[in-house]
Amino acid sequence: MSTFKAKDGTQIYYKDWGSGKPVLFSHGWPLDGDMWDSQMNFLAERGYRAIAFDRRGFGRSDQPWEGYNYDTFASDINDLITHLDLQDVTLVGFSMGGGDVTRYIGTYGTARVAGLALLGAVTPIFGKTDDHPQGVDKSVFDGIKDGLRKDRAQFISDFATPFFGLNAGQSVSEGTLTQTLNIALLASLKGTLDCVTAFSETDFRVDVAKVDVPTLVIHGSNDQIVPFEATGKLSAELISGAELKVYDNAPHGFAVTHQDQLNNDLLAFLQKL
Repeated sequence: MSTFKAKDGTQIYYKDWGSGKPVLFSHGWPLDGDMWDSQMNFLAERGYRAIAFDRRGFGRSDQPWEGYNYDTFASDINDLITHLDLQDVTLVGFSMGGGDVTRYIGTYGTARVAGLALLGAVTPIFGKTDDHPQGVDKSVFDGIKDGLRKDRAQFISDFATPFFGLNAGQSVSEGTLTQTLNIALLASLKGTLDCVTAFSETDFRVDVAKVDVPTLVIHGSNDQIVPFEATGKLSAELISGAELKVYDNAPHGFAVTHQDQLNNDLLAFLQKL
């Protein structure tokens, strides 16, 4: 397996397909790098180098007890970019993964970065605060953690309904549902729980303000997990020159339900960089 060692010694798995200008994918919760297989294969077949990693605690990476915070996630991305000596890389982050690629830019700058794509991302801030009243209430995240502690497998199985919009006219195959659950259950329970705290309580507004590369924001208009009005809409407004695409009635999991549309939009964005 291809792995690199993060600063604290954690072994992190990654896959590296194709050759050409690099595109680095950061996955959502509670998934791993396999969520990107369609996008990676599509781009690698078209002359790009597609790289995806399993966040610490998830997939084939180590499961440390500590380190499930965005400063560490950004450091891990920096370690991977340094390990592979990537230049002119486009960072693609989905959901909670949009937070770590944005924190990477906020912390390490854009000397190695050509572009940024935020897909259904939790940026600039996900949870409700006094100055972000449209955010999601803390009680929702507490309920997620309670459900995970009680019966993680069933909670994640049920979570697929709003995630993929199965209650709003979308459909995915039984195979996809099985794969999604299998991926999620590879993860550390501790990491799965701690990441809920991380993505619900981290404020990325300072990081978003530092984005100075071409940016594509894609969000589903019917995202029941990361509401567009509280996140993607604001990111697109805060990042100078950002291109916004709103997929009509798309759910949070539009990488599956709108796979072809996303693949083509990512390719078109990359071709402009």
